[in-house]
Amino acid sequence: MGTETKSNSYTGQISTSGGNPKVMKDSLSLVRQTVNQQTLSLSQSNQVQNQLNSHSNSNSYPNPSGSENKNEHEQNPRDIRAKQEDKSRKEAIVPFVPIFVEEADVIQGAKELLKVIRPTWDLSHVEFKSFTDGITNKLVGCFHKEISKLSDENGGSYIPIKTQGLSPVQSEDPVIIEKEDDDEYTDDRATDDGSPVQYSDNVVLVRIYGNKTDLLIDRKAETQNFLLLHTYGLAPSLYATFKNGLVYEYVPGTTLNTDSVLCPEIWPLVARRMAEMHRKVRKHGDSSATKPMPMIWKKTQSFLDLVPERFSDAEKHKRVKETFLPIGRLREEFNKLYEYLEALDSPIVFSHNDLLLGNVIYTQSLNTVNFIDYEYADYNFQAFDIGNHFAEMCGVDEVDYSRYPKREFQLQWLRVYLEEYLQRSHIQNDEVELLYVQVNQFALASHIFWTVWSLLQAEHSTIDFDYVGYAFLRYNEYLARKVEFLSLTAAKNNK
Repeated sequence: MGTETKSNSYTGQISTSGGNPKVMKDSLSLVRQTVNQQTLSLSQSNQVQNQLNSHSNSNSYPNPSGSENKNEHEQNPRDIRAKQEDKSRKEAIVPFVPIFVEEADVIQGAKELLKVIRPTWDLSHVEFKSFTDGITNKLVGCFHKEISKLSDENGGSYIPIKTQGLSPVQSEDPVIIEKEDDDEYTDDRATDDGSPVQYSDNVVLVRIYGNKTDLLIDRKAETQNFLLLHTYGLAPSLYATFKNGLVYEYVPGTTLNTDSVLCPEIWPLVARRMAEMHRKVRKHGDSSATKPMPMIWKKTQSFLDLVPERFSDAEKHKRVKETFLPIGRLREEFNKLYEYLEALDSPIVFSHNDLLLGNVIYTQSLNTVNFIDYEYADYNFQAFDIGNHFAEMCGVDEVDYSRYPKREFQLQWLRVYLEEYLQRSHIQNDEVELLYVQVNQFALASHIFWTVWSLLQAEHSTIDFDYVGYAFLRYNEYLARKVEFLSLTAAKNNK
């Protein structure tokens, strides 16, 4: 639950106010040049792709000598395409804008960023929407209202969202704004046939990091994860980074809530999407022979190292000292739990690790879900990612652990997940039961992880949220479920 809790619900007020951000304007021309080079690179990449597509339509024959030292025109088109995609993953460069956006002046900061990354936009035609503040970061939507170039050359009014391509950094992905509920940004210029209005890159999101969140998150790794997942079609386009944030593609739709996450039309999409990520994504250069260090171990240890033995706010210190200090007691509790969980032998996969409801976007018209915010994405135990998501089904602002998914629902969810993850339709009951046990036991680790995270935020965050209270909520649920979950055993039933 470490990222935007409500920030991505696409609700808020349109505003044009704000002060001046800190800007290093002497470098902005260099950034514009970088953006232009990116566009040129994308054009060249598309030319290569067109050549590959043309090649794939012609007959090709294997090299009878079996030599690996071939010219590109002698290679199998699939091999060429795979190499091109791999090259794009290695060489992806995201423009950096040397701007620091003040938390109190996010609208003006967004304007300064748009001058650089969208120099052709007329800011008088841009509406800025400050989304409801999250509990880690701030989010601003920038909606360009110019419509003179919205129709494609064939007179169409709808182009699907582009989610895959050779270049991980694209500046011309179409974006569709849909009328899905009254709380979203909508446009009254609907087409005659009622289809959504097409926007060609006319919306961007600006995310401003919270105070001292660099203590919690490796921002370089976050950017790399963003690009990595985009190459697999699992993340939107990342347009630019700046000193304390990101600029990226808007994902149309609605964020899930404690009711919609249980809807039979939606939860299978989430299960399959997570399984797809777990099954497909690999960091460049990783070898299957090398077992990565799970995120839950290294991140929790890092967080524990940073929790102060005395909080700077006396009232907060008084609230936490009896339960959580000295912090060595919580570390000992986690280490014992981790030793037990590690022995479960849950597969280590590339995971989101923060799949709270606000990080799942449902697009009804396309019948899809997308995951957003990759601050904690990394290799981790498969069962942790699922167990964490189940725990987040109980909400954040109004936590109700009676909403924790019941066994019957979990078994259905896990079966759908396994069908996608294992790529087969016949899933044994004992496979589902085994994963059920692992998921619920790893949910305990999720509670401790976010407990420690909350203690760190209580010391450093400037956002108005009761982090100490949330730490108690998570830790008390850990204690309440510990015996129950650790006593679970997998039933042997192959029906």
